[in-house]
Amino acid sequence: MHSLDVLYDLIGQYGIYAVFFLVMVEGDITLLLAGVLAHGGFFGSYSFLNVLLWGTLGGCASDSFAYVIGRGFCETVREFRFYRAAKPRIERLTNKFGSSSIFLSKYIYGLRWASCVFYGVGRMPFLRFLSLSLASCFVWVFVLAGAGFFFSGAVMGLIGDFQRLGKVLLVIVIVALPEPRPGAPALMVADPAVAGAV
Repeated sequence: MHSLDVLYDLIGQYGIYAVFFLVMVEGDITLLLAGVLAHGGFFGSYSFLNVLLWGTLGGCASDSFAYVIGRGFCETVREFRFYRAAKPRIERLTNKFGSSSIFLSKYIYGLRWASCVFYGVGRMPFLRFLSLSLASCFVWVFVLAGAGFFFSGAVMGLIGDFQRLGKVLLVIVIVALPEPRPGAPALMVADPAVAGAV
């Protein structure tokens, strides 16, 4: 059975609750498919708003879980290969875009959870992280589910070439992001040795 068929079956059986949990695991394809289904009124009245709400909450719950892992197990996490591999990319994004980098990390394969772990390791205050995560998840769900909703026929053809869609969405988000303001507070650096040097 194809993975898209599994997603479709889960959403068909469990409805909007499946969207919440599937976004925690594999958000991009889930949101595109949920947008396509919302276009057909699958989730009842206010179908798209339901996807927007539950997708945002699922994404934020997933981000918060990754943040807590980074915050609670920061010494252990620093030794993980995925963290060491993603850290330079996340630091480049953070240095260039500041706190807006959490918005971009949603569209770069392999950085969504890694960036949340990174902010946990860096001890970003949780309420600040939560507000950034909630806003970034809202935009992420709106863009992907909106693409599924408004371009439902084309999306089904693009899901097979998902890497290309991810790159197109990344360009759209980068163009739409404002430049960091001079004097805006910087994010905390995840590496204490680097933080001491700053």
